[in-house]
Amino acid sequence: MRRVMLAALLAAALPTTAAATAGAAAQRAPATAAAPRSILFIGNSFTQGAHSAVRNWHAESVTDLTGAGYGGVPALFKAFTEQAGLRYAVSLETQGGQSLAFHYEQRRHLIDRPWDVVVLQEYSTLDRERPGDATRYIRASGQLASLFRARNHAVRVELMATWSRADQTYLPGGHWHGRPIAAMADDLRSAADRARRTNRAVAGVIPVGQAWNRAFAAGVADPDPYDGITFGQANLWSYDQYHASTAGYYLEALTVFGAITGVDPRSLGRGERAADELGLSPDLAVSLQAVAHAELAQR
Repeated sequence: MRRVMLAALLAAALPTTAAATAGAAAQRAPATAAAPRSILFIGNSFTQGAHSAVRNWHAESVTDLTGAGYGGVPALFKAFTEQAGLRYAVSLETQGGQSLAFHYEQRRHLIDRPWDVVVLQEYSTLDRERPGDATRYIRASGQLASLFRARNHAVRVELMATWSRADQTYLPGGHWHGRPIAAMADDLRSAADRARRTNRAVAGVIPVGQAWNRAFAAGVADPDPYDGITFGQANLWSYDQYHASTAGYYLEALTVFGAITGVDPRSLGRGERAADELGLSPDLAVSLQAVAHAELAQR
């Protein structure tokens, strides 16, 4: 079954039709002449690209409002937009191990300004003391969305729903222990959907965790790093089975890129330069692009 799904994804990754190519070109053309759109990423180590080569990759291409010098997922997003012929001024404000409540309570002085787009990424278990509890997440995302809307009524605020942690799933004591690997990501997505429904200033949810689940189901990535990585499959987690690997962050950035810009991630193709610089094979890059496209098609 996984081979069939992988074959379907790879078939979908073939060059787009003339109509789709023309549509992408039409999207790109006006962006070259327009002023850059501003986008702010708020989050923690999952946005920073921690424990991978992504963390400081091309940090000079983005603005780290804390001065820490991270590139991370925002730098990957920036690279994708440039290759797509789009102009984005990309900023990030991050703090490892922190929730959105922290950013609202302690970092407002850095982020309280007009933005065109804001991407909000919550702590990996939603609540450190009460894993899976979305109460604080819903409140903080609403507070931040309202803050940005007061500065720019047309701001687009998106919530990023992240992935299942292998350590929380396969190890005894993990909150999702004993459940399928997709369960944690699906719970995080449900919480993000609740936050979006509760807070009218939130425009949507970026399904990063569901893209990971799709990669597992299609055989692109191995769903259990504790029993060894199957030959030909990627490990989306880093060495701690918690944070993402370079491939995992690449899939995260592809999903964000497609969701925010509306450009098909498959248009980046085998020659996508970030994958090449970070040591991802062209085959893997194309497979992950196809996964992101397929997931966003369901959005």
